Amino acid sequence: MVVAKSQGNGRTSRRSRASRHVTVAISSLLTVALFAGYCIADIADVAPGMLTMKPVPDVSFAKPATANAGETIVAQVDLSKSINAGQATSLVNELLSTQGVGQDVSVIIQDAQGRTAAEHEADTPREPASTMKTLTALAASATLNMASTLDTQTFISTDDERTVVTLKGNGDMLLSADVSDSDHVNGRAGLVTLAQATAAALAQRGIGSVELHYDDTLFGENRIPQGLEDGGSVSGDYTMYYTPVSSMAIDGGRQYSDAFPAPSDPDDSAGYPELSQHTAIDVAQRFAQLMQDNGITVNGEPTAAAAPSDASPVASVSSATLSEILAYTLRHSDNTLAEEFGRLTALAKQDVPNSPEGGTQAVRAALQELGVDTAGLMMADCSGLSDGSQLTVRTLVSVQQRNLKTGVGAPAAEGLSITGLVGTAADRYTDDKAAGLIRVKTGSLTHVTSMTGNVSRLGGRSSGLCGSGE
Repeated sequence: MVVAKSQGNGRTSRRSRASRHVTVAISSLLTVALFAGYCIADIADVAPGMLTMKPVPDVSFAKPATANAGETIVAQVDLSKSINAGQATSLVNELLSTQGVGQDVSVIIQDAQGRTAAEHEADTPREPASTMKTLTALAASATLNMASTLDTQTFISTDDERTVVTLKGNGDMLLSADVSDSDHVNGRAGLVTLAQATAAALAQRGIGSVELHYDDTLFGENRIPQGLEDGGSVSGDYTMYYTPVSSMAIDGGRQYSDAFPAPSDPDDSAGYPELSQHTAIDVAQRFAQLMQDNGITVNGEPTAAAAPSDASPVASVSSATLSEILAYTLRHSDNTLAEEFGRLTALAKQDVPNSPEGGTQAVRAALQELGVDTAGLMMADCSGLSDGSQLTVRTLVSVQQRNLKTGVGAPAAEGLSITGLVGTAADRYTDDKAAGLIRVKTGSLTHVTSMTGNVSRLGGRSSGLCGSGE
């Protein structure tokens, strides 16, 4: 009985499984057929869907707005107009007769074509003060990629089973101690932003404790022009006017205090607070604290060491463009940044020493390549702060001639101070009619007052160029 019953149940089970297989097969075929039929209907636009056989119409766009062609520094200006020689001579005579000006004066006034309208002792070499920066600015603009940036980077490496983070500077002396600030030149790259990115990279590797190195090798050992080390124009105390060029600095090394508070606008940087003389160490110490704030233990004090040559950076922050930094340099007459542009020019040329002397050699060579009149030129530095520099106003006006034209001189011209508006010449005028029309670089030392730049005349006429020395 038991055996006969078991055989009957087996046959029933096999028939049931076979029936289910047939049902599944028929359902699958029907599904495929229905899907294929729907696709055909969709292609034929009988059923709604994405598929279609209709041709895609060509998309047409309205004609773009007409773009203005590039102009010279001042658009819509007639550069062929001459300057009235009689009026120019009267202006020079008025300057020479003004009380307090003295006798050691050189002046030249040219029109935009380089024709001299008036001059006085134009071939006498004199000390230029900060008008020297216009020479450095033009040389740098002609040599460097002014759209490039100066990046501050971090590297991770292993040294004797220790994890080392190396902070490497590439010349950004306008770092922010806080987050990166895209709205300003000073502080465009922030150490908080860099520390956060570096800490995140370490966390991904499961690393919570490091040693910190900093690479400040970019400008070699010699950072101070000889004239400043010897004293000279700033009576041996240059710490309010210059800090040695460095691979990195926070706010140019400015040390604000309650007695000398920082301006609300970081691009203002007015006045002359004391400047730190060890800016790379300042950056490294600030970065070490920020790493601690982001959960990374930093063992010991930051140590100077070159970044590993066989590693790629794990994090980086970028400065403003060189063009923006150059404008900042000229408008605020920043001596350190001017010296740095000379040093960057030397590094780019590669055939001069990596030193202050190499910077002046590179600037002079670049000017000569541009055809600038360098007769009588002696450069003690790239900023005009040191004693010993000499040039004629013919050199100054020759630089301005190059700046007025389109091409490599544009960044050097665009950064000049404008009377009534911005920079060191913002309040250096006595007639409101001159506001906005004079674009200049001023220069002041204990025994020198100088100015060089260009003047835009009303009525769309050509710009006059002027250069004045000691």
